[in-house]
Amino acid sequence: MRLLENTDTQPSLPEVHRSIAIPDAKSFWRKLIAFMGPGYLISVGYMDPGNWATDIQGGAKFGYTLLCVILLSNFVAIVLQSLCVRLSVATERDLAKSCRDQFSPKVNIILWILAEIGIIATDIAEVIGSAIALQLLFQIPLIVGVCLTSLDVVLLLMLQRFGFRYLEALVITLVSSIGLCFVLEVLFSRPDLSSVVLGFVPQPEILQKQEILYVALGILGATVMPHNLYLHSAITQTRAWQRTPEKKREAIKFGTLDSTIALSFALFVNAAILVVAAASFHFSGHQGVAEIADAYKLLSPLLGVKVASLVFALGLLASGQSSTLTATLTGQIVMEGFLNLRILPWLRRFISRMAAIIPTLICIVLFGNGGTTKLLIFSQVLLSFQLPFAVFPLVMFTSNPRLMGEFVNPLWLKVLCWSIALVIAVLNLWLLWQSLLELLHIH
Repeated sequence: MRLLENTDTQPSLPEVHRSIAIPDAKSFWRKLIAFMGPGYLISVGYMDPGNWATDIQGGAKFGYTLLCVILLSNFVAIVLQSLCVRLSVATERDLAKSCRDQFSPKVNIILWILAEIGIIATDIAEVIGSAIALQLLFQIPLIVGVCLTSLDVVLLLMLQRFGFRYLEALVITLVSSIGLCFVLEVLFSRPDLSSVVLGFVPQPEILQKQEILYVALGILGATVMPHNLYLHSAITQTRAWQRTPEKKREAIKFGTLDSTIALSFALFVNAAILVVAAASFHFSGHQGVAEIADAYKLLSPLLGVKVASLVFALGLLASGQSSTLTATLTGQIVMEGFLNLRILPWLRRFISRMAAIIPTLICIVLFGNGGTTKLLIFSQVLLSFQLPFAVFPLVMFTSNPRLMGEFVNPLWLKVLCWSIALVIAVLNLWLLWQSLLELLHIH
């Protein structure tokens, strides 16, 4: 690929760039709080409705067996998001801008199209999840609920006008709500703790049985989200660290700590969803539960707790709303990064949301409410296909001493990251192939 020189000095998200001060005090906790926020914005992508669908299916069908896959996927996510922090601090460029700096225009157009497809696929999952939650909670027709999800674009613009901290505070509140809901659900479902612990130990049958491997790869595809790599590398730059090697090392340290803590919380949520599905459905003869709405209807009767289904739906609504905010924000980052094209933020976010709402509405009109589940699964397949096109540039840039200088990946991290990138590419190609075969078989 032909390398190009960087001629663009426009920062990522200029309206909030370096808008959050970092205290000079030596206090560890004050600095951690100052850097805390971006990790939680990206963590919502790891507990979105797409994750719910795969975790529920995995728990209902195979019990606690796939908990080890959630653990492994989360480890991969922590490593990749740490690279985003490293790239952002060392180069002061987000991933999309770095691609535009280093690749030819033709390559960038292709990467931009793939990134937009990934964002639309992500947004479709969030729109469907929010609409299902509104239907379950308030009996709002699905088609009306889909339209109502457009209102969060207005909320995003209002919050960002007051400052990026307000947006982060809202997302942290929503993420905390999801966590609280699943603390309650785990208590309601009373899982066998020894079996849960064993579930985190990899079992040979995951690789031996195609049906289990297919769901396992679906969990991986739903967990490691390509849009988060673009988002994290941009919002890290909302912090105004000093531009000295020492302060940059500090920014990388605290930024990585922020994302690691946030993604550990996401690990708990994903594991809790699977544990609740396993304890509630797998061991009660309801292994066929694969849809979010079915899980909602069965939870209270099976667990004997009236509020179990209500808590489940509230968590889903918080998940969908927090994820839509970040997916919409990523649309602006990707367009500005790859194309160096700035349009009014509200217009960019409106276009991004309409690109998700329109296909969802068409699906509901043509195939009814049941069609949304198929669209949700299809959106995860699209994400799986797009992921390597974000991971490979990220690993390549952070391993390049010319770009990174003293902050380049050490040898052990290079080996680990290239191994992760290759495994993700192979597994996602396999998942895509199996999904196409299944689609052809259905028809």
